[in-house]
Amino acid sequence: MLNQIVLMGRLTQDPELRHTQAGTAVTRFTLAVDRDFQSRDGGDKKTDFIDIVAWRNTAEFVSKYFSKGRQAVVSGRLQINDWTDRDGGKRRSAEVVADNVYFADSKKDRDAGGASGDSEQYGRYSSAPAIEPDFSEVDDDGELPF
Repeated sequence: MLNQIVLMGRLTQDPELRHTQAGTAVTRFTLAVDRDFQSRDGGDKKTDFIDIVAWRNTAEFVSKYFSKGRQAVVSGRLQINDWTDRDGGKRRSAEVVADNVYFADSKKDRDAGGASGDSEQYGRYSSAPAIEPDFSEVDDDGELPF
């Protein structure tokens, strides 16, 4: 089975970092995502407001480097939550559990926002462990086969 979603939009508010009782970092934020089409009457494009939750290092990264209005690409999985409201009614909500969060705005916009740091060098954060390339300079004596 496949449950993969990729969204690009703007944060509607500053993400707030919280911790569970076990000390696990978590942040929730909403992404405003414009639809690709206009309504038939020629009006404005509709915007969907999608709830996102990020855990652990991804949550810390988002809360540190993203703020209201920043453009982000989020990839993750769709999660449906069933719950009961105060009146005993059955309710259902959907959210995206973020695996990766990328910067989607330009470097100029990012610099104007004041976000900086080593983690931003790569322009994204993945929940996978970071692997930095280990390259060395090659001496070109003209005998390389390519």
